[in-house]
Formats: sequence, C-alpha cells, structure tokens
Amino acid sequence: MVSHLPGQPGTTPSGTGGSADASLCALRPTLCQARTRLYRNGVLEAEGFPVTDIGEHLRQEGVTVWLDLHDPGVEDLEVLTDEFGLHPLAIEDAVQRHERPKLDRYPDHLFLSAYDVHLDETTAQLVSSELAAFITTRALITVRKNGGFDVDGLVQRWDDSPDLSVHGVGYLLHGLLDDIVDGHFAAVQSLDDQIEQIQEQLFAQDGAGIEVQRHSFQLRKSLVLLRRVVLPMREVVNTLMRRDIHLLDEEMTHYYQDVYDHVLRATEWTESLRDMVSTILETRLTIQGNRLNEIMKKLTGWAAIIAIPTAITGFYGQNIPYPGFGQEWGVVASVGLIAAISGSLYATFRRSGWL
Repeated sequence: MVSHLPGQPGTTPSGTGGSADASLCALRPTLCQARTRLYRNGVLEAEGFPVTDIGEHLRQEGVTVWLDLHDPGVEDLEVLTDEFGLHPLAIEDAVQRHERPKLDRYPDHLFLSAYDVHLDETTAQLVSSELAAFITTRALITVRKNGGFDVDGLVQRWDDSPDLSVHGVGYLLHGLLDDIVDGHFAAVQSLDDQIEQIQEQLFAQDGAGIEVQRHSFQLRKSLVLLRRVVLPMREVVNTLMRRDIHLLDEEMTHYYQDVYDHVLRATEWTESLRDMVSTILETRLTIQGNRLNEIMKKLTGWAAIIAIPTAITGFYGQNIPYPGFGQEWGVVASVGLIAAISGSLYATFRRSGWL
C-alpha cells in the first residue's frame, strides 16, 4: 500500500454505490461534473457516489478514493480544501489554463499538471487536453480543464490491471501517467511517419509544392508544442520516484520505472525529430538552389545559341558592301553559318549537361 505523502489529508470518502456515469458536483450542479470511485483494501467497491460522501468514506480504514472533476471553478475546489488540505496556489493552478507540466510539493499533498495530446493526421495539428491532479495519501483528484481527455480509457486501463489496485494512490497515479505518456509516444510516432512522407515528397519530380511547404510548417509547429509537453515529464516522473516523496512501495517503483523509460524514449525521439525537421528545411533550400542552377544553365545555353543567328543576321543587315553582298551565295553562306555554329553550341552544351 501507499505509505504517506509530504503531509496527511483530512478525510476520505467511502462507497455508497451508484452509476459509473458522471454525477453532478454538489458544489455547482450546473457547471461542474464529477465522477467518483472507491477502492477498499484493493477491491473496487463503489463508483458514481455523491461527492458529499467523500469525507465519510475517507474516515474508514483501507479506503482509496478517486474523484474526477470536469472544468471546476475555484469555488468548487476551495470547498474540498478542508477535506484534503489543498493549498490555495495549487487550487489556482488547477483552474488556470496553459500551465507548464510540473509537479509541486505541498505539506499535505502533491500537485501534478500535465497534458494529454494526439496528432490530427489530416491537418498535422497537435490537439492537447490540459489536466491537473491532486495527490494525497488516500485520494487522487483529477481535474480536466476541457473534454478532450478520454477518462473512460483511463478507467479501462485501471480495470485491466486489478491486481495492482492494492497499491492505492500509487496504482491510480500510475494508470494516469501511463495513459498520458502513451499518448505522447503515439503523437511522436505519428509525427515521425508524417515527416518521412514529407521527405519523400521533397525529391518528387515536380518538386515540393505549396501544400507540402504548408504541411511541413505545420509539422514543425506541432513538434515545437509537443516538445514543450514531453520534456518536462521527465522531471515529473523522476521526482515521483524519489524516496522522500513516500508515494511508492518497491513493487510500484518498477512500474514507474517503465513509465520513466517511455518518457525518456519519447523525449529522445522528439529531439531527433527536431533535428530531422531542420534537416528537411535545409534540404529543401538545397534542392531549390540546385534546380535554380539547372534552370540558369539551360537559359544560358539557349541564350548563347540564340545570340549566334542574331549576330550573323545583324552583320548581314549592314548597309555597306560585304562578301556575298547582293549575291545568292551570300544568303546561303549566312544560313549555313548560323546552322553550323548553333548546332555546335547545342552539341557542346548537351554533352556538358546544360541542356
């Protein structure tokens, strides 16, 4: 079981049964939706019970509670302060948008801020869902700031490993982090696949069109956003594994180590994709320069060929006597000279690869 966090919460809810569907928060019924679960000695006992029963449940031995809130306000979370000892700064961070992924330590709990992401393969845009979590000794409170996070998938992940539920909050938090990090990994893989497609299109015969350029720019933008989300998670998971946090027992440490390995892989992959995108931009500029050189060589070759008949006809267009002036053989000579010199230049440029 989980031992203790930096401090002790006030109380914990027990299970009164109920539907697994989201029940309305008693604090602001029209705004805040809540979802609850109760484990007793590692066994799922109840879900969907009223939020107002949490305090009574937490006073019982062997109880671990999960509370999920969707888009709560400051008033909603402040009501829970007496039960869980939530710090005002943590409450403020849980409500505000666009917080940096982080793990803050307070006397009575930990506060986690993270992002669940996925890549829209049609538009190459990174779609993110911000969430926060309060971690106490016997309760995990998740706060979803929008509806993008798949909470049903998280519950299913917990249900797929019921043998770990005896580890209490450490088990619940592991499922949450594992779900988030798997989403990061999948987004990185999708970005990698799309970057490979861009690389193939760079060397197409017709060159990279405006759509390819727009797509590559959007991929670069999505990669920058993903990097901001993925890199801080390394510090978050590493901090949770520290012994002075007193969150994990020896067995759960191995599972968190696996999550940490996934975070490292996603981080390294993101960094390599960053270099790859830079290489794509440099390659595109190089290809454009090479194609421009080819075009300039062809234009120069044809200009040299066209200059020959221009020069000869200009010479014969003088109003002074010259060899062949007024004679038929003079016309024949000028035409033959034009054809011979132009043909020689064309053959020379062709052998040199200019034409």
